[in-house]
Amino acid sequence: MIVGVVGKIAAGKTTVAKFFEERGFCRVSCSEPLIDLLTHNVSGYSWIPELPEKAEPTRERLIAFGKYLKEKYGGDILIRLAVDKKRHCKNIVIDGVRSREEVEAIKRLGGKVIYVEARPEIRFERLMKRKASKDRTIKSFEDFKTMDDAEERLYHTSKLKELSDYVIVNEGTLEELKERVEEIIKDIAEKV
Repeated sequence: MIVGVVGKIAAGKTTVAKFFEERGFCRVSCSEPLIDLLTHNVSGYSWIPELPEKAEPTRERLIAFGKYLKEKYGGDILIRLAVDKKRHCKNIVIDGVRSREEVEAIKRLGGKVIYVEARPEIRFERLMKRKASKDRTIKSFEDFKTMDDAEERLYHTSKLKELSDYVIVNEGTLEELKERVEEIIKDIAEKV
């Protein structure tokens, strides 16, 4: 089983994916192949499209390189690479699905897609708390909105909600989120 997790920056995609991981799924993010290629850490793959010049995987570089790969190798390239990296796993959860092509690729593989959403203010607060290195350039809510709007223009993330099999509004507690994920895992298991 393959499950894709979609949502805007800091909506809770990784947290949802980690709950799936706790239930035995192998977790991989869509950005992982990009990071692996940029850092030349490619031993886990059976194939790679090309090896770029070695570079620090900043959010800007990841977006630019991801865009380049999608234009050259197809919009589903990151899903193909993520699934290849976890090819030895029975169940895979893919965190950070960002485009219609990626959603369609997961569905072609018989998978399900979950859309995670939260208000911008909540997402900004989470982003500031997590202090991820890729988010270093975001210092204010205005910076966050600029990045969020740019990502929306690039990927049309909010439109992916209508293509998703499940929607999670992640504005409550971690326990509420976990309960919702458990319901989805149960529902998916019943349909397989």
